[in-house]
Amino acid sequence: MRALHAEWTKLRTLPSTWWLLAATVALTVAVGAAATASLTSRVCPLPADCHEDTVKLSLTGVWLGQATCLVLGALTMGAEYGTGTIRTTFTAMPARTRVLTAKATALSAGVGAAAAAAILASLAVARAILPANGFPAPTLTAPATLRAAAGSVLCLTLVTLLGLALAALLRDTAAALTTGLALLYVIPLLSDLLTSPTWQHRLQRWAPMPAGLAIQSTKNLDHLPIGPWPGLGVLAAYAAALLAAGSVLLRTRDA
Repeated sequence: MRALHAEWTKLRTLPSTWWLLAATVALTVAVGAAATASLTSRVCPLPADCHEDTVKLSLTGVWLGQATCLVLGALTMGAEYGTGTIRTTFTAMPARTRVLTAKATALSAGVGAAAAAAILASLAVARAILPANGFPAPTLTAPATLRAAAGSVLCLTLVTLLGLALAALLRDTAAALTTGLALLYVIPLLSDLLTSPTWQHRLQRWAPMPAGLAIQSTKNLDHLPIGPWPGLGVLAAYAAALLAAGSVLLRTRDA
């Protein structure tokens, strides 16, 4: 508990934490609102024939919000390496795995709360916009909607832990961000550029994104490269494996 209290104190007293959490909420809601507002009768004259996944559309902002979560996760560890204060941290708390666990727990709590607010706000905005454009609003109590909402919160939290793990491995914020952004955005872009359907399918199934974002789908699940929960499991496996590797290296390397 002492390690968790120390890491939570450090996290909540940094202005950058609150700015990044606020940016996560703002970007997620704003992009989701823009995507939802783009669905009009001009795009789809007959909503019944459009078969648009309005829940997934309203949660489009997670695609951009994950970037600020990655930055927050990387800064939580990388900033201490950059300033050298990591030595003080490890002197005060020699159990390095416990330090990493405390950082991950504090981050998960903070990002989870912000992500829940962002997802609920995105769905509320969609419920206000879609009926005005002639489309049915997402039903918040539907099991598929609840799964997409809860999964999106978990997705943002796991991306934060991914950033933390990369910073623990690479001991540099810039290197962690470069690697993390490549995992989140460059690999999915490659899957769109590849001409081989086989490799496209493989990247969509096994890259952390878009596999993780499959959790947002509520329609046509049979046509997805990977199911919603297995897809989120892929992202969770990346975060867990990198955290485990980071824990090993924290114990075996000098600060």
